[in-house]
Amino acid sequence: MSHSSSASSSSSPAPATIVFDLDGTLVDTAPDLVASLNHAVTQAGLAPVGYDDLTHLVGHGAQAMIERTFKLRGKPLSEDDLAWQMKEFVAHYHATMPGASMPYPGVLDAMDRLSDAGYLLAVCTNKLEMLARTLLETLGLTARFAAITGGDTFDVRKPHAEHLLATIRLAGGTPGRAVMIGDSRNDILVAQNAAIPSIAVPFGYSDVAVETLDPTIVITHFTELTPDLIERLLADKA
Repeated sequence: MSHSSSASSSSSPAPATIVFDLDGTLVDTAPDLVASLNHAVTQAGLAPVGYDDLTHLVGHGAQAMIERTFKLRGKPLSEDDLAWQMKEFVAHYHATMPGASMPYPGVLDAMDRLSDAGYLLAVCTNKLEMLARTLLETLGLTARFAAITGGDTFDVRKPHAEHLLATIRLAGGTPGRAVMIGDSRNDILVAQNAAIPSIAVPFGYSDVAVETLDPTIVITHFTELTPDLIERLLADKA
């Protein structure tokens, strides 16, 4: 279909691009992330951490989780230690995926609805791209997305606008017809920085109520994610 877009663009709007965050939005990954983190930090002699200690850092990538854990345990973290810990974390996480990680209730049906309506789907996450791709592949989700970008795909990452804008372009979409869906501060901020409407979900890994982040709208379940909602958000923006 994409090869005909230029011919049809004058008579109909470009397909909207729906960009999903990954951890805490598309997939509930926290148990596996915390397990891999504890695999790494216990080798450095630290006591393991609990889910509540790290929930709000899940969307910031492994490095932030490692740094936070060392700080929490009052242990200094050198550059060499961080590099070693990252290696241990990534190796364990990659080897055990998908583990207990599962798509959130209703998200597969929602993606079907959006795809059937002709929308492009993409993933924009601060997770390393290789880990994001492995997770989506093991869950059988890769083929649904026109683009998958991670925190190391470009020179910038969320909340920098260009991470989101470049993801939209990679998917074959246009920023004027795009919506960002996420669960945390970085997701709402990147949408605001890119001047794109945002949909927040409250069941992810934010350290504050998502309503306080000023998203365009909050949905409590993916049953609410419909083409009608997307078109309404895009019309309000226009």
